[in-house]
Amino acid sequence: MERIEYEITEELTGNRIDKALATLQPDWSRTQIQQWVKEEHVKVNGSAVKPNYKVKTADKLTVEQPEIEEYDVEAENLQLEIVYEDQDVLVVNKPVGMVVHPSAGHVSGTLVNGLMYQVTDLSGINGIMRPGIVHRIDKDTSGLLMVAKNDKAHVSLVNQLVAKSVNRVYTALVHGHIPHDNGTIDAPIGRDKRDRQRMAVVDDGKNAVTHFKVLERFGAYTLVECRLETGRTHQIRVHMKYIGYPLVGDPKYGQRKTIDFGGQVLHAGTVGFNHPTTDEYMEFTAPLPENFQQLLNELRS
Repeated sequence: MERIEYEITEELTGNRIDKALATLQPDWSRTQIQQWVKEEHVKVNGSAVKPNYKVKTADKLTVEQPEIEEYDVEAENLQLEIVYEDQDVLVVNKPVGMVVHPSAGHVSGTLVNGLMYQVTDLSGINGIMRPGIVHRIDKDTSGLLMVAKNDKAHVSLVNQLVAKSVNRVYTALVHGHIPHDNGTIDAPIGRDKRDRQRMAVVDDGKNAVTHFKVLERFGAYTLVECRLETGRTHQIRVHMKYIGYPLVGDPKYGQRKTIDFGGQVLHAGTVGFNHPTTDEYMEFTAPLPENFQQLLNELRS
């Protein structure tokens, strides 16, 4: 059991203990921290506290981190489409239906399993479950992902994401007829107060900005291009629902009556970033998957 100690600074004063620790350790989820607090693995000034405890300046926090079960992540020949690779980074085109990295109860068939088979070196910053992974897209979203092959490249790509300098452009089919040609959705995203399994626009959420442009209209549907300024969980799906145009086929945020597509009609078609070593701007594109293109052809006819 690993023992970690922190001292609360003035900036964190007044935060609930789970939020303060999640700020100090971004890799820990607040749900995980709350469980540790209940199990008294977290002490404040040597004593156990309740999960709603609000930290004070100079509080000394001690976390006895329980052993986290590790899973054997095996390399699998999944025939991933790697569109670019050098000694520092690679760009992979993830197919629909593939999870990005393993998790409890789901340790095979993921992008990471495939990368481990096709790539000899991946950064280790995110541990054995997420080697090389600096960002992700949902299981039923297709498209391009950056992957880091060493820790220096990993840090560079993460810093570019934080600085909002990575160009990420998606194509989405939404319900409804959007009358204006473009727009910007600037609305904070956080956990849905009524359903913790979903995200929503909430007052105390994290800053989230999506720019969109109409590409084509099909009467009851609109094809849009969405450019992410931030990268919150389910951002495009939540933002388009928020303005009244949910994604077609979206099982979590979409309409009950929708096109049966097997998931949201969303494709990460463009990613652009500065190379971690040369600082040269590089941009890659991936065409729409065949089923996405076929759906558009049907709507046109």
